[in-house]
Amino acid sequence: MSADHKDPRLAMLVESIVRLSRGELSSRIEPSTARDEVDAVITGVNLLAEELEQVYEQFEKRVESRTAMLRQAHLDMMKMAMSDALTGLANRVALMDGIEEALAQAAAHNAEPPALLLLDLDSFKNVNDRFGHDAGDRVLREVAHRLLGVVRESDLVARLGGDEFAILLPGATMEIAMQVARRALDALAQQIRLDSLYVHSRASIGVRLGTAGQTADELLLDADTAMYAAKREGRSIIKVFEPVMLYSRQLRSQMATELRDAISSNQLVLHYQPVVELATNRILGVEVLVRWQHPLRGLIPPDTFIPLAEEIGVIHDLDRWVMSSSLRQLATWRRDLPLDDDFQLRVNLSAVELKQLDLVDHIRGLLRELEVPAHSLVVEITETAIVTRGEVEMYSLLSLQQLGVGIEIDDFGTGYSSISYLRELPVSMVKVDRSLLVELNTRPGQLDFVAAILQLIRAAGLEAVFEGIETREQADQLRSMGCASGQGYYFSRPMPADEASALLATTRHLQVSEGIDDAETASSF
Repeated sequence: MSADHKDPRLAMLVESIVRLSRGELSSRIEPSTARDEVDAVITGVNLLAEELEQVYEQFEKRVESRTAMLRQAHLDMMKMAMSDALTGLANRVALMDGIEEALAQAAAHNAEPPALLLLDLDSFKNVNDRFGHDAGDRVLREVAHRLLGVVRESDLVARLGGDEFAILLPGATMEIAMQVARRALDALAQQIRLDSLYVHSRASIGVRLGTAGQTADELLLDADTAMYAAKREGRSIIKVFEPVMLYSRQLRSQMATELRDAISSNQLVLHYQPVVELATNRILGVEVLVRWQHPLRGLIPPDTFIPLAEEIGVIHDLDRWVMSSSLRQLATWRRDLPLDDDFQLRVNLSAVELKQLDLVDHIRGLLRELEVPAHSLVVEITETAIVTRGEVEMYSLLSLQQLGVGIEIDDFGTGYSSISYLRELPVSMVKVDRSLLVELNTRPGQLDFVAAILQLIRAAGLEAVFEGIETREQADQLRSMGCASGQGYYFSRPMPADEASALLATTRHLQVSEGIDDAETASSF
């Protein structure tokens, strides 16, 4: 074919190849009827274009699939980042976002502000301690389910961690907030079944209705402050935030900071209250009671700062200081004073201290260093500290018993009060709580009730010590029942070390007088 008569199909081929190179993969050339070499090339180019188009379509589908997978993975990660893994509820991050949005919506539309409820389960730690963390997780999931059942569709339920939950009520009134809080208490009041066991999940609830200009952090802090006020007042309590609560919390926070330094700065002091033989008024020993001599606030009683010490994690240091200081005082008395051979120092141990693996070695080392016989020490432990009978606690009790240290259950009558479990523990004494004596002569049947408790304790082979004896009548009644020993303001108030030293130096049998000042009785600690 001459140059003057070029085949038009060649130009079509070149144009088709250019289009293919530009990505126009649907481009095709219709072969001629000649069926020659040029048509063969055209057919080849068409086949190549078709294959390229198929490859591209498959690639697009793969890219679309991978994009969808990445998008879903991103959504899943976002959901995980905003959800509590255990319960499926919103987490703290999602709650804060929800609060900010609700506050913004209220401000933008001049609408009702949001309300925030904070819930903290009462005694949830006992569930974990007694039944294990798996049981605790099941309780938390059931609590989440029940809380979802008491809110509106627009509300947000969140778990903030541990046993703390929150309910955000956008566009709420105080009436709505209190209705939801009461429904939550009712829902949680019902027992939760764990296989063959039943547990309670009651909660303390703090309520805060948002205000104009308030930030999410401020709303959360106020609700949290109200919740802690509810916990301090009792169980299954609802408290609405009041500004004075914030001041109280700030004061408590300041006290916590000061308490951390109180031990090292020698602000703690020990007082000693005699324990007497009821038949003779002979002093059998003393109970050690710690006080905080605050440089500005004066003498602070233990029921004010001991719970705080447990909350901020310094109870271990406090227990060690009390044990060491009181044993050193006992060693001094044994060296300088004519104490009876059976004189005993009674020292309280917290549940935290009982879990310390080195507790027994610590006490053994102190006794050896100070040359104090083990039988001269009695450790007092509350019922709640040992009701779970954990391995470490039982090891500590058994080892102390083998060492020769006396073990006494404190505050009997306020907790589980089961003689059956006391018989299974290495204890020798039971201190009956003062609350049982308060109505000894005013409440019908109380005298017989106390006598029955004493008989049960004695039948279990244990010695009973009654605390809170404040009148001669109470002492005489306990003595007639066969109670061997007791303590209380009728015999002596707790006294600082110098007064106790002076008393022990001159007295083996207490001389008591009838009646004490009512104000002093009320301030007993």
